Amino acid sequence: MSTAVETQVAPVAEVTSVKGMKKNGKQWHDNKRAFRPRANQSSFEKRAAERKTLAATKAKEKEMKDEKEAERQRRVEAIRTKRAAKEERERFAKMEEKMHKKRVERLKRREKRNKLLAS
Repeated sequence: MSTAVETQVAPVAEVTSVKGMKKNGKQWHDNKRAFRPRANQSSFEKRAAERKTLAATKAKEKEMKDEKEAERQRRVEAIRTKRAAKEERERFAKMEEKMHKKRVERLKRREKRNKLLAS
C-alpha cells in the first residue's frame, strides 16, 4: 500500500515565485529592478582604447578633408590664373586694334618688368 500512495503523488513542479498583487493595482507593469548606475560601465583601459581609436579616426578624417580642400583650392586658383591670362590677352588685343603692334609689344615687356619688381 505504501508504494501505491507514492506513485499517486504527482512530482513537484518547479514553483514560480508568486509576487502577489501590486500595491498600486497596476499588474500589467513589469516589476522594477534595483537601480544600479555602475552596471554598464566599462573599464578605464577599454574606454582609453576607444578614445584612442576615435582620435585616430578623427585625425584621418581631418587629413582627408584637408587634402580635398587643397585640391579644390588648387583647381580654383588654376581657373583664376586662366581667367586673368585671358583678360590680359583680350586687353592687349584691343590695344593692338588701336595702336601699332610693336608699341604693344614694348608695353607688354614693360608691364612684365613692373610686375616682377612689384612682387
